[in-house]
Amino acid sequence: MGTMHAWHAVERGHEVVHIEREAEARGASLRNFGQIWVSGRAGGEELDTALRARELWEGIGARVPGLGFRAIGSLTPVRDDLELAVAEAALARPDAAARGYKLLTPDEARAVNPALRGAFEAALWCERDAAVEPRLAQLALREALLATGKYTFLPNREVRDVVGDSAVRDDRGETHTGDAVVLCTGAWLSGLVREVAGEIPVRRVRLQMMQTEPLGEPLTTSVADADSFRYYPAYASPALDALNDGRPQDPTAAAHKMQLLMVQRLDGGLTIGDTHEYEHPFAFDTLEDPYEHLTRVVESFLGRPLPKIRRRWAGVYAQCVDTSRVVHRQRVADGVWLVTGPGGRGMTCSPAIAETTANELGW
Repeated sequence: MGTMHAWHAVERGHEVVHIEREAEARGASLRNFGQIWVSGRAGGEELDTALRARELWEGIGARVPGLGFRAIGSLTPVRDDLELAVAEAALARPDAAARGYKLLTPDEARAVNPALRGAFEAALWCERDAAVEPRLAQLALREALLATGKYTFLPNREVRDVVGDSAVRDDRGETHTGDAVVLCTGAWLSGLVREVAGEIPVRRVRLQMMQTEPLGEPLTTSVADADSFRYYPAYASPALDALNDGRPQDPTAAAHKMQLLMVQRLDGGLTIGDTHEYEHPFAFDTLEDPYEHLTRVVESFLGRPLPKIRRRWAGVYAQCVDTSRVVHRQRVADGVWLVTGPGGRGMTCSPAIAETTANELGW
């Protein structure tokens, strides 16, 4: 979020000082799938934001190849009539064409993604989904920003106080002023955020993910399972109600509020997740049951054993609980704005969220 706000400011001719509390961002900015995920977004503002962000990502990716933009689309295989009915209801949405929805037979799906050798009845294709490399994207963007001569990166500093109009003080006692200050605090919602904004409609969400050794063949699209229908608002329909009533979620998936999302990294490994935990305090360790469930689902689609797991991790992101908003954007002082809470939309929507901030502030 912070880097994309910096990108739009520099694009419009401004100089930017970017203050980062760690040596580099280590939160949800890196601990995600790198998916530009249009398919499941709620209709209206959320979908419009995601589609605009998808357009921006493609343009930025052409200029900054190091972030690894790929217009790969996604497939959601469905395994029975109940899941198929939800996919067909999605195709009937008035915005289905904007998302690039199409229902494919198993043979058509395998023509798009030959790695899907397992059994399924059909697959929902979303042409507008894409991917970037989450561990590389921010570094590549920062390198491009530094090359402009208009961007200064100050790591290992934390903003502690808003000290005046368009001014903040960091934990080294240094004051930074400008025409505008944008606080992109991620999942850090106490301390400074509470002091300047009070209680805001944003919660923290924890998730577990994993990454494998290289698959040994291309996975040419992102892949989701039908549990994602239960999670993403675009799929709400009487058909989804029938799915929930007629075939409840697997107990492990239900206990951990799970869906399968999977995307291949440039090194050939698969990033696989995820779970959702909302109640504080969060666990400090990761649990094996969700990983075992995800492994079974992935292997059922691939028709082969999953490569060895290389990494497991947990991440925390900030999610605005006001469903009428894509993000929480608040003026907290003259010339100072707080922008946080994109939820699981942060990687997808950050370019468009930052563009909206720039437009609203008259940059």
